[in-house]
Amino acid sequence: MLTKNFTHVNAANEPTMVDVGAKVPTRRVARARCRVVLGAELLSRVQAGELPSHKGPVIHTAILAGIMGAKRTSELIPLCHPLGLDDCKVTVEPDGPDALRVECTAVVTGRTGVEMEALTGATVAALTLYDMCKAFSHDITIEGVQLVEKTGGKRDFLRSENS
Repeated sequence: MLTKNFTHVNAANEPTMVDVGAKVPTRRVARARCRVVLGAELLSRVQAGELPSHKGPVIHTAILAGIMGAKRTSELIPLCHPLGLDDCKVTVEPDGPDALRVECTAVVTGRTGVEMEALTGATVAALTLYDMCKAFSHDITIEGVQLVEKTGGKRDFLRSENS
């Protein structure tokens, strides 16, 4: 049973930004991932660099988009604090014979965590892969967007490998 209250709602049940001003800045790291299922044929073409694109190489463009998305998270998610990221890395690697695994790691020294930045970075990179490949197939799916781990702040989190 959930016993905590939502953090972005005040006593009058109205939306509110969380006041983090009294918190001590700490180093905070979050890593998120998702899976983009392209299908075996499309995956092999993406890996071979055979897809013509005016936006650039498919995987490199997705990496750049993920970093840009993480940096602009507060513009997309209501009440999310704007953060000056210390670092952000996005990786796109094969995950089985028909999919790519996208991971985003965001780092900040600040008063609030970077989970939303990591999740946004991974998701925007995945959406970019979809956008750049949709001319070949609309059967592409984005699966399992999830926080993998976070450190810093009140408590650390590490998702078990089974989930």
